[in-house]
Amino acid sequence: MKRYSGRDFTPQEITLIRQLIAENPDYTRAELSRRVCTLLHWYKIDGGSKAMSCRVAMIRMQDDGLIQLPAPTRKRPEVRIRFTTATDPEQTVTAAVHELPPLQFHSVRKGKQSSLWNEYIHRYHYLGYKTLPGAQMRYFITAGDQIIALLGFGASAWQCAPRDNYIGWSHEQRKQNLHLIINNARFLILPWVQSKNLASKILAIASRKVPDDWQHRYGYRPVLLETFVEKKRFAGTCYKAANWLYMGETKGRGKLGPAGKQSVPIKGLWLYPLTRGFRQSLGADL
Repeated sequence: MKRYSGRDFTPQEITLIRQLIAENPDYTRAELSRRVCTLLHWYKIDGGSKAMSCRVAMIRMQDDGLIQLPAPTRKRPEVRIRFTTATDPEQTVTAAVHELPPLQFHSVRKGKQSSLWNEYIHRYHYLGYKTLPGAQMRYFITAGDQIIALLGFGASAWQCAPRDNYIGWSHEQRKQNLHLIINNARFLILPWVQSKNLASKILAIASRKVPDDWQHRYGYRPVLLETFVEKKRFAGTCYKAANWLYMGETKGRGKLGPAGKQSVPIKGLWLYPLTRGFRQSLGADL
């Protein structure tokens, strides 16, 4: 059994992929990934194909010498984000959160608003812009007419020992219900905004709003939020103030790092249960 992109592949399935490639030499990588998803019944919770995850999985299989993919038809374009005056620094905001106009969350989809969100994140977040994996929700947070913060939620980590031990679920339960956990992948308070208690206030509102928005967009309701805070940079104070639970440290291996070796920074894991019965919803045996 081999595991790629959060899915276990049997030797028979890898043989099937190998045969599909051999019998269809004119298929592109995109066509192969769509066909493999159909053959293996690999779909997202909303019924859509997991073609992108499949393509990544097949590239990893090729790296491991299990299959040989056709050459890519074109080089993937490099994502370049140019900074514009739209994201230039603004006047410093120092009022405490209770002195600001009411905070408003504005969900981001596509088009100009998406490009603007990406530009802010790439310009001011230490991790820069990267496409959020899988299902996602992105927000601008405004006070009056001014953008003061940005949030992004996406797919949860495939596995994380402190989280999985806290939930108490099995491998099969995690595989079936992982989509019910979503990850706060980006949280940015713009650098000219220095408002006391703003971060924890935003997180408190998000914990109430995001589940409703997620259900409206994707047809199911998450039961647990997670986030990873780089230990050398941040203490996670705002998450603690918003009643998130600290679960411990990651081992620094990342998704693709070698076993037993640190390849990415150590991060602290924080969780926020959205329902009292989140463990039952995740299938854990109580």
